[in-house]
Amino acid sequence: MSLVRLRTFVEVYRQHSISGAARSLNLTQPAVSQHIAGLEVAIGRPLFERQSQGVLPTAAADELAADIGDKLDAAEAALSTARARSADIAGNLHIIGHADFLAEKLAPALVPLLKEDIRVRLHAGDGPMVTQMLLEEHYDLGFSAHPVTDARLKGELILSDRILLVAAPEVARRLRTAQDLGQALQAEPLLAYNLERSLIDHWLEKNRIHAPGLIPALTGQDLRGLRSLLSQGFGWTLLPHYLCQSQLHSGELEEIPPPLGHTEIRYYLIWLPSKLRKPRVAHARQTLLWQLGANAKKADTSTA
Repeated sequence: MSLVRLRTFVEVYRQHSISGAARSLNLTQPAVSQHIAGLEVAIGRPLFERQSQGVLPTAAADELAADIGDKLDAAEAALSTARARSADIAGNLHIIGHADFLAEKLAPALVPLLKEDIRVRLHAGDGPMVTQMLLEEHYDLGFSAHPVTDARLKGELILSDRILLVAAPEVARRLRTAQDLGQALQAEPLLAYNLERSLIDHWLEKNRIHAPGLIPALTGQDLRGLRSLLSQGFGWTLLPHYLCQSQLHSGELEEIPPPLGHTEIRYYLIWLPSKLRKPRVAHARQTLLWQLGANAKKADTSTA
């Protein structure tokens, strides 16, 4: 069985759709159908039942998916690396995304590409800019906390992380002991990513906290800057866990527990399908999916 056919099977299995898998893989629907038919011949059992609204996996498909697990990504990463060694993929790779994510999550995952003489150029930009720059083909790959909404782009979730309300110990103590958390939050300076305050408003809404008229004392599109101000004992904000876990462990920052529950932030790797025709970009995408997926699993294990 070829890796290409297995990748096609996994995509059809995930989406329950031949056409959806074709779009994700940048293949034609007949090509996807041929891959599935080839697997069915090799296995000797049907994998999907065709329906008017897609396909329904059979018991054989369920068994195959369970057997594959996450082994396919590992095999593809190894194969991609082997091919890269024998192909000329050296050159520039332009990546755009949130500055804090690029620095603290992406940078360590770039080591395999840098060792293969791929010259990486990182550029900072918010969600709307990531989308625009990818569509205009100024960049090869993008990372954003906004899911793909433009049908011309493809994306894959690479990290989900809890959002925490954090502050320096003295500020955190005042917030934790306040009778009305909403009033207490309004009495302390707010630090925010931007004036839209989407992360903050979502957290407040989920926890049913009424804090009208919140105006940030400072906005900045690099959450590490907000974190630095917090460490100086100024204000409060909401941060992804990965951005403040070291400071929480050292006692530099403290979390104010949510009354009802945490919210989440999700990060996506995004690309324009036509860019994958370049071996360098296709190889980099697969390598980063594997690297970031492996790192996410390690983080889950360390925080469990």
